[in-house]
Amino acid sequence: MTMTRSDPQTAARPGLAETFARRPELVSLCLLVVICVAVAVINPAFLSPGSLIDMGRASVVTGLFALGVFAILAAGGIDVSFTAIAALTMYALTLFVLNVAPGLPMAVILLIAVAGGTVLGAINGWLVHTLRVAALIVTIGTQYLFRGILLAFIGTVWLMELPPQMSAFGKASLLDFTTANGATVTLPWYFLIFPAAAVLTWLIFNRTLMGRAIFATGGNPEVAARLGYDQRTVHLFVFAFAGGLAGLAGIVHVCANRMANPFDLVGTEIGVIAAVVLGGARITGGTGSVFGTVTGVLLITVVNNVLVLVGIPSTWQRVVVGAFILLAAAFFVTRRRKLQSQIRKQAI
Repeated sequence: MTMTRSDPQTAARPGLAETFARRPELVSLCLLVVICVAVAVINPAFLSPGSLIDMGRASVVTGLFALGVFAILAAGGIDVSFTAIAALTMYALTLFVLNVAPGLPMAVILLIAVAGGTVLGAINGWLVHTLRVAALIVTIGTQYLFRGILLAFIGTVWLMELPPQMSAFGKASLLDFTTANGATVTLPWYFLIFPAAAVLTWLIFNRTLMGRAIFATGGNPEVAARLGYDQRTVHLFVFAFAGGLAGLAGIVHVCANRMANPFDLVGTEIGVIAAVVLGGARITGGTGSVFGTVTGVLLITVVNNVLVLVGIPSTWQRVVVGAFILLAAAFFVTRRRKLQSQIRKQAI
């Protein structure tokens, strides 16, 4: 009997379709590149320093939220309370600084925001693990709870005058550009918070045991438990991590806008979750990457900012984002089924 052996180099090289099936974030990256090129051709102002800096600033808060949501989705959960955590943290902390500690250093303010968000996020994780209820149900409840506490017990008045250190932080310049008409466009220092958080998240997921435990729990909780991963620790960590990022995002949002509005950030949850899903994370858990999440954030940010540049009303933003999600979901599911079919055929 004769046996044929395939070339190992040929077998090791997956086709383009298989690569996209294994790395769905590449689909969003290609889509992002196509959109940027098309918009730049239609309206060259898209590539101006002012436009790019505006999109960079707009990506920070969404990006911080998305990194936290990615961690929870990777563990097999979902969170819709992160904007409520951000709103409660940012407004309560701004009031505290204004009325109690006006001289508090900005670094301490940021640490308190992270700590406050971490505590609220840990409450979510504890409830999810203790009650054994779907994370979506728990976080819908805590979303209303946190917003109710904010509006009923803390305040509903817009704070138009921020403490000087918070205003200065929002205006601190990293880079300055002068446009053709003589205006100065500023890239603020707080922009660096998003890439720093992305690097930290990448290190957690790719260089620590906790990262492996998160993916294992999202892939198959029963198998993860048999491997010795503590489900309670994983749930507490991912929700606390997401809460900490939400608290940080909230205080950055206040400083960037130079005002604290307790009604801010309402309704942005879907856009953030969409960014993570477009980046390749599955709602069922166990998949995703930091690179994909950042790509999804940039895609959503670009879509939300370029529609006006090409003459499309801003009211169409949700339509476009929804279409992207449906198309991406259809593509991912189709490619995954074909890949699984190929694997079964090879096994036979």
